[in-house]
Amino acid sequence: MTESASETTAEATEANGKPQSAAEKVALDRAFEQLYRDHLRDVYSYCYYRIGNHHDAEDLTEQTFLQAYRHFERAQRESDGRPLRPWLIRIAHNLAANYHRDRSRKPTAALEHVEPVQHPHGTERVVEGRERMREVMAGLETLSDDRREALIMRFSLGMSNREIARALGKTDGATKVLIHRSIKQLQEQLDAEGGDDD
Repeated sequence: MTESASETTAEATEANGKPQSAAEKVALDRAFEQLYRDHLRDVYSYCYYRIGNHHDAEDLTEQTFLQAYRHFERAQRESDGRPLRPWLIRIAHNLAANYHRDRSRKPTAALEHVEPVQHPHGTERVVEGRERMREVMAGLETLSDDRREALIMRFSLGMSNREIARALGKTDGATKVLIHRSIKQLQEQLDAEGGDDD
């Protein structure tokens, strides 16, 4: 094979989005393994909050990473060094939307089953914490999907406004407003139900 023919092959391989060499493939696989280790918990948590049960959340998490693996090289190239967590959450977001659309039912957050962190301050505080958690979860259910998702991403996953914006496909400004309005609506809901008698 001539030098120009091998260059053409390399260019074609690169244009197809495939690794150019075995070493690059190994490096790409290692980078994906690291991405998986770093974000498995966040993706699973997001899926669980959206789907409501562990089994389906595990399946959706697996589908998210399978889809991410198929497009990882391109995403890595196009990310310009930005974190890929919002990209992963966006994949999970789309898969969760498909999950709910396919089942023709409203998404439910199974957060009411999440146990609050127990502190050694007595049973009364534990009961109050559980009750408050139920109130917050019920309040979340009253929010629109985008508001509920923004709050889950912000407070459960600890994502920044910029990461949430990328995950939801919104501008930073629109995301900041969305989160502010979501918090305000949730607080008003809790206040109206008497959930602020601390």
